Order: sequence, then structure tokens, then C-alpha cells
Amino acid sequence: MKLWGGRFTKSTDSFTDHFHSSISFDSRMYHEDITGSMAHAAMLGKQGIIPKEDSDLIIKTLQEILTDIENGHITFDEKAEDIHMNVESILISRIGDVGKRLHTGRSRNDQVALDTRMYTKKEIKAIQALVKELMTVLNSLAEKHTETIMPGYTHLQRAQPVTLAHHLLAYIEMFKRDYDRLADSYKRTDVLPLGSGALATTTYPLDREFVAKQLGFSAITQNSMDGVSDRDFCIELVSDLSILMMHLSRFCEEIILWSSHEFRFIELDDAYSTGSSIMPQKKNPDMAELIRGKTGRVYGHLMGFLTTMKGLPLAYNKDMQEDKEALFDAIDTIKMCVPVFTNMIATVTVREHNMLEAAKGGFTNATDAADWLVKQGVPFRDAHEIIGKLVLYCIQNNTNLDDLSLEEYKAISPVFDESVYAAISVKQCVEARNVIGGPAKSVTTMAIEANKAYLRSLV
Repeated sequence: MKLWGGRFTKSTDSFTDHFHSSISFDSRMYHEDITGSMAHAAMLGKQGIIPKEDSDLIIKTLQEILTDIENGHITFDEKAEDIHMNVESILISRIGDVGKRLHTGRSRNDQVALDTRMYTKKEIKAIQALVKELMTVLNSLAEKHTETIMPGYTHLQRAQPVTLAHHLLAYIEMFKRDYDRLADSYKRTDVLPLGSGALATTTYPLDREFVAKQLGFSAITQNSMDGVSDRDFCIELVSDLSILMMHLSRFCEEIILWSSHEFRFIELDDAYSTGSSIMPQKKNPDMAELIRGKTGRVYGHLMGFLTTMKGLPLAYNKDMQEDKEALFDAIDTIKMCVPVFTNMIATVTVREHNMLEAAKGGFTNATDAADWLVKQGVPFRDAHEIIGKLVLYCIQNNTNLDDLSLEEYKAISPVFDESVYAAISVKQCVEARNVIGGPAKSVTTMAIEANKAYLRSLV
């Protein structure tokens, strides 16, 4: 017999039971469901809505059920539909009519909203811890490579020399924003919906503030219809996770390129690579490729979520049961990808010589040559044209700016003298860029120390 079956004259079809049930995926919220029910029962007893001794017995039995679930002694029933009805059915089977008092003054609509918020809060904190560890690893790696010169790119073409530290610090800035977005999302998740009822609260004298305090919520919802139908906090989190995955995917793309024979900037540890079933020489960056691929999976959940919610009238609709699989899988995907990525980057071998040689090629010092001319009084646009002609000359003669003779320089512009060679060395190109945010060792060292302080400040 369904707990809601009084109005019905026959049972639901067996296939309908399966179609309607969510216990296969929402059972992971058993801890939140039981904890929320214990707080609700405590409030009912405190307010005299149910006898205090009934409240105490319900709480005691719920704790026993929680222990039994965690010890694997309980099997959930699909016919009970969801985690809420499963727990309540088990409670009633153990203490009879007293257990039937638990649902006084609440609905599954505000109950599931509560469970989802509690679960999401917990997972946000867990993901933040993973992102913090990733930033810590990247910052430590950057500290080792403040003098490892490599080419910086635009349009995937060699552009200007930077350092590996500078490159890594760019990703730390992205992950800082991810961490902060998660913290911001937590604030909007940390709102108690219980007490909203089905959509219009209840006639019982609930103490919602008491329940919020018991469950560690910082606020309560201010409109009951919104309280049961709001899934913005889920969408916001999946959006934040999509951006985080995008950052991981961009980094993975570079790791895939850098580990190729064409670049040879890095070598991935064997523990984070795979081989080929037919080509014995292969060492594939499969972990990076999988993370890149799983980014689309999280994006898909975001679009599915938005599409599910876009046409729903107030208040609760069964469509909203579709929120959990998208939310859970997005969270699970992130919690797999971030640790794998962190360990992969922590164990990478950097080929410093190859990075340096690449930085010396591709005319990455051309801008510095133009800047040298500007410092000699040549207008920048004229300097730009002069260096462009020099680059063309180098291409035609299969050489580079460093190897041109002074006579060749002067043939393009008489302004050149011997001091240009020092100005266009890749080391000088990097060290001269000591503006805040630049690649010079003095600047990246300050950024690394600032990151250490930032990471220490995170809870």
C-alpha cells in the first residue's frame, strides 16, 4: 500500500512503478533525508505538534535506521518510489503509528528540496577541497620553474617568450575564480526550504528557524512556492562545474600537445598514460583526453537542466525529479576528473631544454626588437614595420634575429647598434617584463608567494 494511496482504488501498473521511481539514484541522499527528518521530528516535539515522547522515539529509530543503512542491513524498495518514502516506510514498520506522525507539517516537495540542498552543500565543500589541492600542486610546480623559459602562444603560433611558471600561474587564476564561484554558489544553496509544505506552508506552528539551526543553514526561504520549485542552486552549481571543466579541458589540450613528439615539452608519468594495442611505441595521454571528453558530458547536464526547468509553472512538478541524475553525475564527473588531473600534473616530467629551444625559434623576440627601436626614438609603427622586414629577411634566408650580423640589421635601419643583441635574448625578453602580471622571475615569485597566502586563507 502506497503511503499516499487513500484516494486511489487500484495499484499502479508495475512498469509505472519502475518509471516513476527515483530510489535507484536518490538513495545516495539517505543521510541527508534521515538527518533532515530527525531535525523536523525534534521541532515537532518542541512545538507540541506531536507528543515529545513520540518525537524522541522517532529520532531514536531514525538513528537506528541510519546505522543499519550504513552497515548494509537495509535494501530499498522500488515500490516505495524514493528515499523519502523508503525511510518513512521502514520507520513505520518498526514503530507503527508513532512513525506515521513524522510527516506532519511537511510534504515530499519541501523534503526533497531540503535533501538536495543539504547534499549539494556537502558536495560543494568537497569539490572546493579538490580545487584547492589542484592549485597547491600547480603553485608548487610553478615555484620550481620560474626560470624555465618557453614560448607563449597566440593563435597556437609562437608569440613571445614566457616561463612555465607564468603559464601555470595563469591556470591558477582560473581555478581561483572557480573556487570563488563555488563559494558564491554555496551561499545560495545554504537556505532551508523545509516548512514550505507542498507549496503553501501549513497550519501547524512550525519553528523553521529552529530546524535551520539544527541543520546548519544560514537562512530560510521567504516564499513557499519558490521554496519547493527553486532549482537555481543546482543549475548554478552545474554551470560552475561546467566552467571548471572548461578550464581543465583547456589545460588538457595543452598537455596533449606538449606531450606530443612535435612539441616534446613534457613527458607524462606512466601511471597517467596508456599504450596501443597494436603500436608498441605509443604512449598516449588518455587521462587528459578523457577529461577533455568528459567536459562535454557536464555541459550536456547543464543544458538538459535548463531545458527541463524552462517551461515549468509554479510550484512543484514531477519534471523536477530529473534534476538529480544531472546534478549527481556532474558532481561525480568533477570528483573523478580533478584528482586525476592533479596527480597527472604533479608527476609530469618537464623537458626544459626543449621548451627553451622552442622559445628561441619562431621570432618570439620580435616584439622586444621593436621595443628596442622605440627606446631609441623610433615611432612604434615604424619600428613594427622595420622588424617585420627583418623577420621576412630571416625567413627568406633561413636564419633568425639572434644570428643576424650588425651589418644585416643596419641594412634595414641605421638605428641598430650592438646593444640590440642583449635586448633580444630570450632571457632578457622575459626578465624585462617585470610589470605586475608579467613573466619576470621577480614578478612570478611574488605571485607564487601571494598564492601561498591565498591558499592558507581557504577553509
